[in-house]
Amino acid sequence: MAPYQQRVVDEKAELDSRTESLEKFFDTQTFQDLDSGEQSLLHQQHRAMKLYSHILGDRIRAFNL
Repeated sequence: MAPYQQRVVDEKAELDSRTESLEKFFDTQTFQDLDSGEQSLLHQQHRAMKLYSHILGDRIRAFNL
């Protein structure tokens, strides 16, 4: 695997970990205590992170390893 390819794999792994942490945060009282605007922004962020992860996954599959 080329170094740039490994960076993409590492980036996806880190992003997926952060996405999982955000998903867990949604189930906390701290999240529930946020105003609805902030909650909405965090949900938007989550959707963007999932899309970004999907794109990185597509790139990784295209590496033909």
